[in-house]
Amino acid sequence: MAEVDQVIHRRLASQVALVNQISHYIVSAGGKRVRPMLLLLVAGALGNRSTERHELAAVVEFIHTATLLHDDVVDESDLRRGRKTANAMFGNAASVLVGDFLYSRAFQMMVLTNRLRVMEVLADATNVIAEGEVLQLMNMHDPDISVDDYLRVIEYKTAKLFEASARLGAVISDAPAEVETACADYGRALGTAFQLIDDLLDYEGSTAELGKNIGDDLREGKPTLPLLVAMQRGTPEQAALIRHAIEHGEVERMAEIVDIVKATGALDATREAAQVQVDQAQRCLHALPSSEWREALLQLSFDSIHRSS
Repeated sequence: MAEVDQVIHRRLASQVALVNQISHYIVSAGGKRVRPMLLLLVAGALGNRSTERHELAAVVEFIHTATLLHDDVVDESDLRRGRKTANAMFGNAASVLVGDFLYSRAFQMMVLTNRLRVMEVLADATNVIAEGEVLQLMNMHDPDISVDDYLRVIEYKTAKLFEASARLGAVISDAPAEVETACADYGRALGTAFQLIDDLLDYEGSTAELGKNIGDDLREGKPTLPLLVAMQRGTPEQAALIRHAIEHGEVERMAEIVDIVKATGALDATREAAQVQVDQAQRCLHALPSSEWREALLQLSFDSIHRSS
């Protein structure tokens, strides 16, 4: 990961000062770096020790960072990873354009691998992520979306890049097709579990731990699984309160809504849904040879649902 960070900082270089400033601002904020870690672990499990894996790990982090820049503009967020978002610091226009720079830099880097399959996987992933963003936008302030619709947004918007990261670890290791598929399935299930827990923490965590404002999802009108389950299980009055909050993005009665979410068992239901995904991810690991790398992937899946941020 230290070598990946070196690649990230080297590849961020631009002759445009503001591009450098914003890029380094958001990348230096840290984050979990789960996607590049996932690529490195899969490659390691398949015996790949090439420097190519560091370049591609940086590519997936650039793509992820670009989506964060755009997300924060769309969501009008002002806090991420415990500090002001780039759009809050530098404005929406600059954030969107630097997000575009990161996308295009990622594609410059993937071309250098001279592997058509790598470009195919990442081009497909970025396209699906964009579709997920639009799907989420369509679902905003709609308390009547189905759980399946909600999960489809997760699959497109979050799980797709996890899937691509794990798949790329197999692709650059020249793994057989069935192993590549198992790695991709692991990544997709892990990404789904990861997002489910993120959505849960908006009602269970704290601003200090999460690095973002509690209630942001509700303020943005996002009908996430904790809210959908709470509406299904709550009294008509409780369901009406949550419905109104989603429709209007109101957080004035956030404390009451959190109490309803907890009382109806919606948090437990969300965690159980994440556990189902983790179990599925762990089964996929049987396709990999036994090693410390595979054990690390197993631990990563466990950690994805036992976290507070």
